[in-house]
Amino acid sequence: MHLAVVACGDRLEETLIMLKSAVLFSNRRLCFHIFAEDSLKPEFEKKLREWPSSYTKKFEYNIYPITFSVGNAQEWKKLFKPCAAQRLFLPVILKDVDSLLYVDTDVLFLRPIDDIWHILKEFNSTQLAAMAPEHEIPKIGWYSRFARHPYYGTTGVNSGVMLMNLTRIRNTQFKNSMIPSGLTWEEMLYPLYQKYKNYITWGDQDLLNIIFYFNPECLYVFPCQWNYRPDHCMYGSNCKGAEEEGVSILHGNRGVYHDDKQPTFKALYEVIRDFPFEDNLFQSLYYPLQSKFLDTVHTLCGRIPQVFLKQIEKTMKKVKGRVFV
Repeated sequence: MHLAVVACGDRLEETLIMLKSAVLFSNRRLCFHIFAEDSLKPEFEKKLREWPSSYTKKFEYNIYPITFSVGNAQEWKKLFKPCAAQRLFLPVILKDVDSLLYVDTDVLFLRPIDDIWHILKEFNSTQLAAMAPEHEIPKIGWYSRFARHPYYGTTGVNSGVMLMNLTRIRNTQFKNSMIPSGLTWEEMLYPLYQKYKNYITWGDQDLLNIIFYFNPECLYVFPCQWNYRPDHCMYGSNCKGAEEEGVSILHGNRGVYHDDKQPTFKALYEVIRDFPFEDNLFQSLYYPLQSKFLDTVHTLCGRIPQVFLKQIEKTMKKVKGRVFV
């Protein structure tokens, strides 16, 4: 199972905590593809070497420089967030990888990656990527109110968790608004950016929305519990899948791991960050999490602790019997 992430600036710790959550709960071996600024490479290598061997044997990793194969590299690098546009070039750079899961640095896995990896098998013959909706309620969604460009569906999609069949992406001719015939993924990226650069707000996510607006048959939409963000609870709970099954993948966008606006999200981040690798999961992770959640009940997200705890408790029970004592 291949997992890709792009880290620039001050995202070292966030990225390591995300990778830690992936290793803690996964069943099968993982391959990490870490795209990072040159200054971060030795830091990643140092930190990953410090992990105990019982965990390092569960994954291998490659660290790549930030590179853009078409257009102006400095333009791409500054699009929305530093280096975020790198994800658009994964099909071009990782030519020997068939499929992968891309996540933002501010993502935490609360169940095995194996479970979202299985969604690849649910793709029909035309689908080549999967994302969750940007919002569940169109009338308060960002794209449906403010977008000045085409976007997928009624609310757009969020690219913070993106499952990709890279082989299909490389082999597909994409419909577009620039020429009557199709373009390959690599051919399309820079002209698309040039056409819409004055109309996009969220950078590469907006470009992905434009691509799948013109190619809706290529996208599989998975439910919100696979990309659960503050928007799903800060105005009241609106992710039905998470209410029923629990959060599967937490996405702490808006910087919520590092301020006090959404303490429920921050609590999960801090507990996974502080968990000593070879300790008992229930004693050193689950119970501290329950305790921290008691301090978040004054917030709308904190009033639904079962949404955050259901899946991680289920996962821990499985992991406990397999790996830990």
